[in-house]
Amino acid sequence: MAIIEVSHMKKSFGPLDVLKDVSFDIQRNEVVAVIGPSGSGKSTMLRSLVHLEEINGGSIKVQDQYLVKDGAYSAPKQIKTITSRMGMVFQHFNLFPHLTVQENLALAPKYVKKESKDEVNRRGTALLQKVGLADKAGVYPANLSGGQKQRVAIARALMMNPDILLFDEPTSALDPELTGEVLEVIKQLARENMTMIIVTHEMGFARDVADRILFMDHGQVIESGTPEQIFYHPKTDRTREFLNRAMR
Repeated sequence: MAIIEVSHMKKSFGPLDVLKDVSFDIQRNEVVAVIGPSGSGKSTMLRSLVHLEEINGGSIKVQDQYLVKDGAYSAPKQIKTITSRMGMVFQHFNLFPHLTVQENLALAPKYVKKESKDEVNRRGTALLQKVGLADKAGVYPANLSGGQKQRVAIARALMMNPDILLFDEPTSALDPELTGEVLEVIKQLARENMTMIIVTHEMGFARDVADRILFMDHGQVIESGTPEQIFYHPKTDRTREFLNRAMR
């Protein structure tokens, strides 16, 4: 059963068409990696799913509720309900520097979901242990490595108990030696059947972890298929050309 359905999505910035008639669906418990060259519309597509960008045409349906239908957005209350089911992990962490790790995790559940301090602290402690940072609860972001910051950002997204996690280039701001620790956390979430859409430039990771690959170029989904199909038997010359460069 599709948990996300995108139909004929279009997005322009002035005269520039960033997304051109994009359609795809995501099944529950599926891990989908989105690959493609810079400027192909991957991040804009992802941000549109959580209403961080407004599309100009098409439809986005999440768990059988329309975020936007034929270019017309639902009422703000429904938009908030729909987007609250999705967690987003950004390229540059977006942690609050004046708050400790524990306080970063607690902020949204406390003020958005009105959860009790004890419950928030209990789950925060459990999630920090899950991402291997149980000893960093009282530390400020400035005293963390890039990999640690990104693992905190993943834990923060999980604090809202999302049904779907979206990752926008989660390792592109990291030094190569720190990339592995973040990818390992994402692999663990995949083993736990978390529904995820991951925009990534890590081809080996996409091949090993994803159930399905979307290849985007020039604002379109050029090809969709299993990692086996996309990486070893691509149907289009453009996919083959991109992978030949990316896998060097």
